[in-house]
Amino acid sequence: MSARPLGVGIVGTGRISDLHAIEYLAHPGARIVALCDRDPALAAGRAAAWGLDDVAIEEDIDALLARHEVDLVEILLPHHLHLDAALAAIASGKIVSLQKPMAISLEQADRLVDAAEAGERPFKVFENFVFHPPVIRARELIAEGAIGSPLSIRIKSNPGRSDTAWEVPESATAWRQRTEQSGGGPLVFDDGHHKFALAWHFMGEAQEVHAFIGHSEWEDGYWLDAPSLVSFRFPGNRIGNIEVVHSPELEIDTRHYAQDDRVEITGTRGVIWINCGHGRLGDPPPLALYRDGALTEYRDLETGWEQSFVLSTRHFIDVAARGGRPVLTAREARQVLRFALGAQESARAGRPVRIEVETIPEMP
Repeated sequence: MSARPLGVGIVGTGRISDLHAIEYLAHPGARIVALCDRDPALAAGRAAAWGLDDVAIEEDIDALLARHEVDLVEILLPHHLHLDAALAAIASGKIVSLQKPMAISLEQADRLVDAAEAGERPFKVFENFVFHPPVIRARELIAEGAIGSPLSIRIKSNPGRSDTAWEVPESATAWRQRTEQSGGGPLVFDDGHHKFALAWHFMGEAQEVHAFIGHSEWEDGYWLDAPSLVSFRFPGNRIGNIEVVHSPELEIDTRHYAQDDRVEITGTRGVIWINCGHGRLGDPPPLALYRDGALTEYRDLETGWEQSFVLSTRHFIDVAARGGRPVLTAREARQVLRFALGAQESARAGRPVRIEVETIPEMP
């Protein structure tokens, strides 16, 4: 560990920053020293809520990057602002964690990959679902051979309603409705990043994607890209799909977004089910394994969605202090983005789309 805690600057203090801040506030190797938002009152409110009485508040990212006490920058901005903010942070010599998706086009992604790989400091695109405790345990079981060789993955994304969900500001919803800013729909492209990352995490890189992306009215004039179905072919005669369905009257148990996420991975010998994500339906086991005629339930796992943020951030703090490879690297994040953009291209063209497969080292 370094002689002093990493000085952390958070750029963008919207709703999601509460989850990103948890581990920085708790970890002895990090300290939040600066916040940046075009609305300084919002940043000051976050500082007060987090118990920070000596944090700097800036309205301009360049002013935050100029601060010598800032070692690591957490960028939590709308998608269309990612490229310029990340390039500036890399150029300033900061350690960078960039909110997903890394960019809204492959051209932008390529520029970020080049800059990140040329830089001397760690760079990650933040992805939390691969750090969710049930996902971590599922990957361990698969590595141990619990289901044999994985043959397929099925991912269900099911937003609904919830009396226990947190409040999301209208401004956070509004920009996601504008595809020139968001890069795509709120479910298949934005939240879909988590699902595409899970498909990559368990099955590797897809070689072909075929998608139907729907459109439905939501509320207050907003729209959702649902119902949708995205299917994949992976090398080795393996397959997968992501199904997105909006159930407006489905009550979901959650402290965050009103959404349930379920994953089924089938192998040559068994099947694994992951039964929770943003929220959950009822009280199923967070993880279940069927093999050799027996069902094993794993109920002693942390299931709070916030735990995935804590563990993702903890891993990156360790990488920044001791070295190693962050998750997701810029190049890994580019492949996840290629999944999402391939789905959009397929839906527009009404045909399968081939995806360039790029060999990337496995996650440590």
